[in-house]
Amino acid sequence: MLTSLVANLTSLVLVVLVALLMGFRSGAGVLAWLEIAGILILFTLALTWIAVIPGLTAKSVDGASAFSYPLIFLPFISSAFVPTATMPGPVRVFAENQPVTSIVNAIRDLFAQQPVGTDIWIALAWCVGILIVAYIFAMVIYRRKISQ
Repeated sequence: MLTSLVANLTSLVLVVLVALLMGFRSGAGVLAWLEIAGILILFTLALTWIAVIPGLTAKSVDGASAFSYPLIFLPFISSAFVPTATMPGPVRVFAENQPVTSIVNAIRDLFAQQPVGTDIWIALAWCVGILIVAYIFAMVIYRRKISQ
């Protein structure tokens, strides 16, 4: 678990470094950068616990990795690339009510030194909620597996 978290966080750091090398600049202060790091670390931890579930239940590596395909599409159906207001009705409803949109909006506002509003609390609630549910499911599955 810790190895996966470290590997995922290393990937996040590399993405940020590449962005900085390519010219990304933000006037955000140290506190905003720490808030962004906290959100990303919490989301990474939540996704890592989600990944534990198929890792425990899949019969093969291919089966476990296939679970991640739906998660890969979440950024594409969020506000990461286009404003949700420009999306067709059902897609907009989904995009506005999934975790990546609130996380992206909060991070974007922090980088732009804009008021974050409720997005940061919604993002944190999503992250903590996903983390708790994934942890509980993973532990239940793990306990069942070791008791057999």
